[in-house]
Amino acid sequence: MKKIQQFILVKSIGFYINLLSFINIEKAKKLSYELFSQPRKGKIKKEKLPKTLTTAVHENFTFQNETIQCYRWTGTEDVILLVHGWESNSSRWKKLLHQLKPLGKTIVAIDAPAHGLSSGKEFNAPKYAEFIQVVSQKYQPKYIIGHSVGGAAISYYLHKFNSTTIEKVVLLGSPSDFKIISNNYVSLLSLNNKVKNSLENLYHQKFNIHIDDFKGHYFAKNFTQKALIAHDIDDDIVLVEEGKKYASAWKNAEYIETKGLGHSMHDITLYQKISDFIHLEN
Repeated sequence: MKKIQQFILVKSIGFYINLLSFINIEKAKKLSYELFSQPRKGKIKKEKLPKTLTTAVHENFTFQNETIQCYRWTGTEDVILLVHGWESNSSRWKKLLHQLKPLGKTIVAIDAPAHGLSSGKEFNAPKYAEFIQVVSQKYQPKYIIGHSVGGAAISYYLHKFNSTTIEKVVLLGSPSDFKIISNNYVSLLSLNNKVKNSLENLYHQKFNIHIDDFKGHYFAKNFTQKALIAHDIDDDIVLVEEGKKYASAWKNAEYIETKGLGHSMHDITLYQKISDFIHLEN
C-alpha cells in the first residue's frame, strides 16, 4: 500500500511539473532541478552525532559561504580521504574504518554538500568535487575512496583539478554516465521532453559541461592513478555496467565484481581487500 501511495505521489508531482511547463517553463525547470538536487535524508544533528564520528577530530572549512564538515582520525602523514554518496554522511564508513585504522594512516572523511553537518540544500557531483578540492588542498591525500555518487565526484575532481598527490583511488558502486542518472529521474516522474531539455540545458549552464560529455569513464581514460573498482551485480541503484565502464577505461585499474551486497557494498572481505590495496607499496 505504501509503495502504491509513493508511486501516485511521484507521478502526481511529475504531472504538476509537466502542466507547469506549458505555463512557465522557468518555474518548471527550477522545481524539477530542486527536487533532483535536494537530498531527502543524510543530514545529522550535532547533539545526535553517530558514535563513529565522536571519536574523530572535527574540522570545517568554508567554500562559497557554505560549511564543509570533516572528521579526522590522526595517524601518519599519509592521508586517506573518504567520500560518501547520495543521502548519506561520513558515518557510513563505520565498518571500513575498522579495516583502515590498523594501517596507521591519517583518515579524513568529508560530509557532502547538504549532507551530514555540511551546510547547503543543493547536491551535485561538480559541487562535491569543489568540496573535495578544498579539503585536499588542506590534507594532501595520497589515497581517496568514494561510494556511489561520491565516486563520480572523485572522477570529476581528478578530471578538473588534476591532483598531483592522489596515488590510489577506490570506487564502490559508482555511476559513470550522468545522463543515465538524469534520464532515470525524468522517467521516474514521467517528465515531458520540454522539461527534460530545459533540465539538460540547466546542467550545461551550471556545470559548464554538456550532459553527453559528463561521463566518469571518459575522464578515467587520462587517469594515471592506480584504481580499485568494485561493483555488485545485484546493485539496483547503480547498475553493474557503470562499474565495468570505469574498469575498461582506467589504464591501471583492478576490477572486483561482488554478489549479494547491493548498492551499499558493506562487506568485511571487500573492505579487507581495500585495506590491502591501500597498504601495498606497488
